[in-house]
Amino acid sequence: MTRLESNGSTLIRIGIFYDGNYFFHVSNYYLYHHARRSRISINGLHQFIMTETARMEKTSAHLCRIVDTHYFRGRISAHDAQARDLLYRERIFEDILMRENVITHYLPLSPDGEKGIDVWLALESFELALHKNFDVLVLIAADGDYLPLVRKLNTVGTRVMVLGWDFSFVDHIGNERETRTSQALLESATYPIIMSTVIDSPARRNDPVIENLFVKDRNKNTPFEPDEPEPDAVDSEALFGTIVTLREGYGFIHPGNGGDNLFFYYGDIVGCDFNDLKENEQITFVQSENERGPCAKNVKRVAD
Repeated sequence: MTRLESNGSTLIRIGIFYDGNYFFHVSNYYLYHHARRSRISINGLHQFIMTETARMEKTSAHLCRIVDTHYFRGRISAHDAQARDLLYRERIFEDILMRENVITHYLPLSPDGEKGIDVWLALESFELALHKNFDVLVLIAADGDYLPLVRKLNTVGTRVMVLGWDFSFVDHIGNERETRTSQALLESATYPIIMSTVIDSPARRNDPVIENLFVKDRNKNTPFEPDEPEPDAVDSEALFGTIVTLREGYGFIHPGNGGDNLFFYYGDIVGCDFNDLKENEQITFVQSENERGPCAKNVKRVAD
């Protein structure tokens, strides 16, 4: 198959493949643990990919076109999603993917988590690379399990761009969490890009391509995480309290009826974004328990 021509210039056909669980982990990091305090914009990421492809292929950005985009992730059953008030949030995110022409691929989650997603992504991407003759295949993933895929793509002449992130942070129970992209995966790619380095580079400060990587209005455009609870009415067991401390992704509440301050995590917030909360703000919550003792769940702002 010959490569497409446009006004005498060669078009670069791009296929993008998301490891969905990894993408959400990265997006959560930028929302809750990075100074950006915003999720990654899928539209902005696609614009970045076209711009970087043009630079690396030494051509014009308008000649680099995304022709296929696929998103792979494990998914809980409809029954479990309804029981956990997740159906609405999942639909919002799917609407965002649909607007960006992203084709979704889901497998049911097993009790042990995601099983088979990486294999499915690898098989699908290799088959499409053969049939659709991608010039550049973009892999948004970090796992070394994708190394055989990259090597196979190299044998058929498809250039591979790997977008990976390296970062660390302290989670809500004080454990240090670290994410690193497989070095072997990067070394096998034609165009390896560590996005965390690019984003934080002083040389690209105020670069509009980098700025557009992040959602500007979270309330309208954020790809909500599927495990974020849907806003609902105040629980009949709800108590009143005051936020006394806010940190990166967690905080503490002083109960209105007295007693020790209670820990809460960003995933326990209902009806607003964690970053919209303020210290000394009155909220309602339901007292619960975690592995470290009493905590607050179902945390909601008090209506004006």
